[in-house]
Amino acid sequence: MAYDWSHLVDKMSDRLAPSMAKDHPNLPVVKEEGCYYYGLDGKRYLDFTSGIATTNVGHRHPKVVEAIKKGADQLLHGPSGVIMYESILRLADELTAILPGELDCFFFANSGTEAIEGALKLAKHVTQRPYIVSFIGGFHGRSMGSLSVSTSKSKYRKYQQPSGLTYQIPYYNPKACPAGVDPVSFSVEKLEQDFETLFKHQVTPEEVAAVIVEPVLGEGGYVVPPKAWLQKVREICHRHDILLIFDEVQTGFGRTGDWFAAHTFEVTPDIMAIAKGIASGLPLSATVASKALMKQWPLGSHGTTFGGNPLACSAALAVIEIIKEENLLENARQMGTYAVQQLQALQKKHPVIGDVRAVGLMIGIEIIHPHTGNPDSDGLFTILDLALQKGVLFYFCGNNSEVIRMIPPLTVTKEVIDTGLRALDEAITEYEQQKGYI
Repeated sequence: MAYDWSHLVDKMSDRLAPSMAKDHPNLPVVKEEGCYYYGLDGKRYLDFTSGIATTNVGHRHPKVVEAIKKGADQLLHGPSGVIMYESILRLADELTAILPGELDCFFFANSGTEAIEGALKLAKHVTQRPYIVSFIGGFHGRSMGSLSVSTSKSKYRKYQQPSGLTYQIPYYNPKACPAGVDPVSFSVEKLEQDFETLFKHQVTPEEVAAVIVEPVLGEGGYVVPPKAWLQKVREICHRHDILLIFDEVQTGFGRTGDWFAAHTFEVTPDIMAIAKGIASGLPLSATVASKALMKQWPLGSHGTTFGGNPLACSAALAVIEIIKEENLLENARQMGTYAVQQLQALQKKHPVIGDVRAVGLMIGIEIIHPHTGNPDSDGLFTILDLALQKGVLFYFCGNNSEVIRMIPPLTVTKEVIDTGLRALDEAITEYEQQKGYI
């Protein structure tokens, strides 16, 4: 019989920091398997969050579990550099084969924010330039360096005073284009103008070490830019000898239907930060660059105790193998297309659905006030709660918390998508009835 720890849930707010324990929906679970969580309440919940784009091959995939068990028979801890072990070296080799361009040298860490910290430090060290440019609405982490380039929500920066050695320009905005104007050309021209204004009035390009960008805006609302927009970012960086950093923490490992968004958008950065889906839930990340760049980052300029943990590296090797063997990149493309088609049908039915934005299985569903078109955060959380009552877990994103994040595992099937979207349809219908919208 499972231990009943429900009494501990009542003490949660006393024992755990509110900044950690007050996320949505705070569902107590006892087990995870495939596409599902199993709740302390005895119910099974379909998980359309994948641990926030982390368990891309599904929860507790048998091959991942087996790799961890086998690894635990050999090593539990590095530390890399003091000792060396097979799993970290094999993982570096396997990653080199699936990453774009000459991204073939790795600094392994534990989390996405650490990978970003490494990317920023590497760029500044190599270029000997002080400034970083990021995009408004982007999220790159909550440690002080990564926080200095994160602007998805001002509350993350409140009272923190992160480094002032950063500048921000607008991210691609699909709603900014005037009627009758080609949206791709407009976005590219506006990007060029934004950089020109930045370089003319705030910082010279010769002082900028790197531009950091999410190829798809993650927490900022699942905004998918045109290829040409990201390609223009690459061209501007090349023009001014500025390093380009891709934050692929959320877009990596098949989420966009390719190994990385760099493949999807046909843009190769100079430095990449990867994490989340790399090890199916175990803490692992990497700052990635070419050997030519990494060789300029000498011993002692950066370090880690737990980064590249042997068990996490073993899990990552299993993840790469699973994605290849089960053809999950193709499945992500096909199931993403199918899900969007179903959501577009719901969009016609429900006036509270604004945009549906997607690439692969990275899907955002905007919730709006049907009479004003304005973002509706309160409505979104009501819909999420109603969906959860029906046994389906979604998450949220957007600068105003107005976008439902739908990020099922890459193993998802049409039948599972239908089940989840049926619950979402019912939840939205109930909400619209409550509000008198229908």
